Amino acid sequence: MREAIRLASESVKNGGGPFGVVIVKDGKIIAGRSNSVTIDNDPTAHAEVNTIREACRLLGTFDLSGCTIYTSCEPCPMCLGSIYWARISRIFYGNTRKDAREINFADDFIYEELERPLYARTVPIMPLLREEALSSFRLWQTKTDKTEY
Repeated sequence: MREAIRLASESVKNGGGPFGVVIVKDGKIIAGRSNSVTIDNDPTAHAEVNTIREACRLLGTFDLSGCTIYTSCEPCPMCLGSIYWARISRIFYGNTRKDAREINFADDFIYEELERPLYARTVPIMPLLREEALSSFRLWQTKTDKTEY
């Protein structure tokens, strides 16, 4: 966790956001990155996502089962989703999402949005062309040489 916190502080000094992450496997740090949203002009370049991408590249897999993630702040919904998709086994965090809200990061707002029904969200979300879209799902379902994930 101290390395994640160090990466967060270093990120602030280098123009990034105050977030740092390390992923550990078998007691060794596999990857460590910080937030680079403003540096890369990429709203998805959160520390967790950057670190997951690095760990997957270094390990040659999209499955990080058996790994632990240490993040300097409670993950936002996007990052939490990424952690689950990567199958990371445990999450440790420092700051809470309420702490992030106090310094004007919107993580808590997104959690609140997710609790609202689709029709009541700030950004409208509506289904469109479902029957056409199902064609790719049917194709996936019948494909015999797919890589499951």
